[in-house]
Amino acid sequence: MPFVDTGFDIGLHVVATVVMVATATALAVGFWKIHDLPINKAHKEQHHQVALITALTWIGFFLHGVWVVAVIVAFVDGEKALRHIRDVWREEKPNEPTMLEENDHA
Repeated sequence: MPFVDTGFDIGLHVVATVVMVATATALAVGFWKIHDLPINKAHKEQHHQVALITALTWIGFFLHGVWVVAVIVAFVDGEKALRHIRDVWREEKPNEPTMLEENDHA
């Protein structure tokens, strides 16, 4: 077996350990950065539900579905979305014939 019981063998073990620790650390930091995304967005936009988003994000560490709700609350402007839905609901369709107009043409 090459490199067994040599100084090179120990060097390879050290390199493998460093790579393993660096990879685990990079994964943990990346997970943390992605997980904090809703909180950072809420603070940046001065969202009025920062406390709710923070709580949902922390709960999301254990219940990942809750984290998705935190992302939705942080990235969707609720007031703007409700105004848009209200406007779509109230919007009248122009040039749509009524039942009386359809009967007159027949």
